[in-house]
Amino acid sequence: MKKHPIQKYLDKFTSSKLDPEQYPEKSAAEDIKIKNQEMNQNLQINISTLEKLYSLPENSDVKFHNFTINGINKKAAILFISTITDVSMISEHILEPLLRNEDPEKEVQDIIQVQSFTRVQLMKDIVNGANQGNTILLVDGETKALAIGTAKFQSRSVEKAENEVVVKGPKEAFNEKADTNISLIRKKIRSENLIVESTTVSKRSNNELFILYIKDLTNDKMIQNIKERVSSLDVDAIQNLSLLEQYIEERPKSIFPSTLYTERPDRASSFLEDGYVVLLMNNSPAALILPATFWSFIHNPEDHYLRFIYGNFIRILRVCALFITVFGSAIYVSITNYHSEMVPTDLLLAISATREKVPFPSLIEILMMEIAFELIREAGLRVPNPIGPTIGIVGALILGQAAVQANVVSPIVVIVVALGGLCSFTLSDVSMNYAIRIIRFAFILAAGLFGIYGMTALFTAGITYMVSLKSFGVPYLSPMSPKYISSNDTIIRKMIKSERIRPGYLKPKDVIKKAEE
Repeated sequence: MKKHPIQKYLDKFTSSKLDPEQYPEKSAAEDIKIKNQEMNQNLQINISTLEKLYSLPENSDVKFHNFTINGINKKAAILFISTITDVSMISEHILEPLLRNEDPEKEVQDIIQVQSFTRVQLMKDIVNGANQGNTILLVDGETKALAIGTAKFQSRSVEKAENEVVVKGPKEAFNEKADTNISLIRKKIRSENLIVESTTVSKRSNNELFILYIKDLTNDKMIQNIKERVSSLDVDAIQNLSLLEQYIEERPKSIFPSTLYTERPDRASSFLEDGYVVLLMNNSPAALILPATFWSFIHNPEDHYLRFIYGNFIRILRVCALFITVFGSAIYVSITNYHSEMVPTDLLLAISATREKVPFPSLIEILMMEIAFELIREAGLRVPNPIGPTIGIVGALILGQAAVQANVVSPIVVIVVALGGLCSFTLSDVSMNYAIRIIRFAFILAAGLFGIYGMTALFTAGITYMVSLKSFGVPYLSPMSPKYISSNDTIIRKMIKSERIRPGYLKPKDVIKKAEE
C-alpha cells in the first residue's frame, strides 16, 4: 500500500534516524581521495594539487611563493595562510637564508633558521599543517615537505579573571589561545612529569584538544576513560570547551554539572597537583577540570589564599547563602500557607498586615517576583555594559517599589526574593549557579503544594539523586558519601599544614602530598 505524499513528508521529520540514501553526503569525494595521496617528486604537480585543494585563486589569504634555492639551485615553493602565520618570520628565517645560501653541499633543513619543523609526506598532513599556521616548504625532487612552525593566531593578552574574582591571590586568567594557557600552567608547575597530550576532536574543523595531567600522580584508568570518550566522538566541529563538555559528560540531562569550568590558571594547577585531569582548547578562555565533585563547585580559589579562620568564615557564609537562595522563598510560602503556627504572633500579624490588600496568594506573589528578578538579571547580562547597571537599578528600585505601592506584592516578598537572589551570586561557577536557580523554583512549587512536607520530600529525593551521580567514575558527593581517605575539604577546610592527603576518590598514584610534621 502506497503512502500518501503528506504522510511521507511527515515520516521524514518524525523518523528518529536519518536515512543516508535520503540525505547523501555532499562533500567532495575527489578531494578526500587527493588528500590521501603522497607527494609527487615534481614540484609543479604538488603546487597544482594544493591549489585545487585550497580553491586558489578564490581563497585570498592562502599564499604560494615560488623561488630558487641559491647554492644548490633547486626550485622550491612555500605555502602559508597569511592570516594565521608570522609573515616576518617567514621572510627573515626561511626565505632570506635560502636565497642567500652559497654552500652547494648544504641540506635544506640546515639552511633555514627555525626552532622546529617536521617532515610530512601525505597531502592531508600538508593541508593540516598549513591550517595550523605552519609554513610548508616544498622542494623539487623531494618526496617529503617541511612543515615549519610559524603560527601566529591573533588573541587577547593575559587579563584578569572576570567571574572568579579574588582579592588576595594571582590575577591572571586564561585567554582564547591554548599555547598561552599551557604556558600559564607550566609557569606554576615546573615539572617534567606534567604531560600535555594533543588530539583532534572533529573531522572537518580539525579542532585540537590538549589533555594535561601529572604522570606520576594521575590514575591511569581515569586518563584512559577520558581519552576513550574523546576519541569516540564523531563530530564535524567542536569549537570550544563549552561544547566539548556537553559531548563527554556522563549524564547530559542531569541538572547538576559534572565538569568544573574555571578561568584561573592557579586553580587548574592546584587541581592538577591533586591528580585531576585538565582539558584546554583554542577559542576557550578557560579550562575543564575532570572529574568534578559537588564540593568543588562551592569552593573558591581565595578560600586557601586567606588564613585558616578567614577562609572558613567565608566558606560558612557561602554555605549559608546557598541555604538561603535554595530554601528562603520556599520557607516563606510554606509558612504563610500551611505552618503559620511556627511564626511568632507579632511577626505573623505584621506579615498579615502587609498582605491585607494583596489580591494574590503567597505562591503566586513569590513566583511573580522570582521570575521578574530572573528577567532583570538576564537583561543586565545581555545588554551593553554601559546600560547594564542602569537596568539593575531600574528593575530593583523602581519596579519593586511600584509593585509594592500598587499592592501587587507585599514588601516582605520583595525582601525575601531580593535576599535569595543576592545570595545566589556567592556561587561563582556558572553551571552550578543555573542549577541552584532552577532548583529554587522546584522547592517553591513543592512548598506551595505540600508545605514543609513537600520541601522535605523533594530534598530527600534530591540527595538520593545526587548520591547516584558520578563524574568520570567518581561519586558526586565524595569524600562525604561514600567515605574516602582525603583531607576532607568539604564545608570546613583544615589548616594548610594539616592537608597531607590527596583526594582518595581519584585513586592517585601518590596519595601523600606532605610529610607529617
